[in-house]
Amino acid sequence: MPNLPKITPILKSGSESLTENGVPLNNTILDFWRWSASDIISNSTRGRFAEFIVGAALGLDFKEVRDEWDSYDIATPEGVKVEVKSAAYIQSWWQDEYSNISFSIKPSTFYDDVNDEYVGPKRHADIYVFCLLTNKDTKTIDPLNVDQWEFYIVRTSTLNKELGKDQKTVSLSVLKQLTSPVRFGELRDATLHR
Repeated sequence: MPNLPKITPILKSGSESLTENGVPLNNTILDFWRWSASDIISNSTRGRFAEFIVGAALGLDFKEVRDEWDSYDIATPEGVKVEVKSAAYIQSWWQDEYSNISFSIKPSTFYDDVNDEYVGPKRHADIYVFCLLTNKDTKTIDPLNVDQWEFYIVRTSTLNKELGKDQKTVSLSVLKQLTSPVRFGELRDATLHR
């Protein structure tokens, strides 16, 4: 099997078109983004959006493409490695009742392509930021409104000590025993000083 180098993705503008035989077609990457990522309440999209919100609060410049294969979600300009998890009471699908809030903290194995080795399973980040979309009204829920989010920040060492290195999930009630929520405007200072 060939040992292929890692691809470095190029940040797109949104105006790039599909092409056929070198001729641009009518559909752009912006069309794709709108089609595939407009449902921000959806679990998978909300998770990536929560990373974006936390990155914005932490001062990321977003000039590089998100690396979904890294061992953590975000590195602050100061070098703090951050894992971001999200949850919401309301989902995109029909519900009988609000969702129970819990977050994955499952240790993972990471392939370190620089040293050509697998590392883990363990929690690779320095800090976890648990993002809760708190609005419980389907008519007014708006993930773009950062006032509708709460953020719980916990050091990975605290998770390991209090919950054990093999624990796979953490409930909201346990998080509230470990820390108090912060608002969007408090995220940067709270994350850097945990």
